[in-house]
Amino acid sequence: MATKPMTKTQIIAEFAESMQVPKKQAASWFDELASVAVRETQKSGQFIIPGIGKLVKSTRNARKGRNPQTGEEIQIPKKTVVKFRVAKACKDSVVPPK
Repeated sequence: MATKPMTKTQIIAEFAESMQVPKKQAASWFDELASVAVRETQKSGQFIIPGIGKLVKSTRNARKGRNPQTGEEIQIPKKTVVKFRVAKACKDSVVPPK
């Protein structure tokens, strides 16, 4: 049976314990990392977290799709999305190559 993913509170507690700082300080560091990631992705189109991966802003072209309820063909407009690309080192340590 799979375990549940860590919550934000659990991650902050882990940071606080490993860095030997109060949870409040670890929480502010965590929140600042998140805001820097968002700000840099908006500004430059990508944000790299070495050893983990990177956030990348990308554009999806307009395309045709179908309304699942009616089966009617519809036009899906062009839009900007954010993707996360996992670093090779992280991927290989989580799921070793064959």
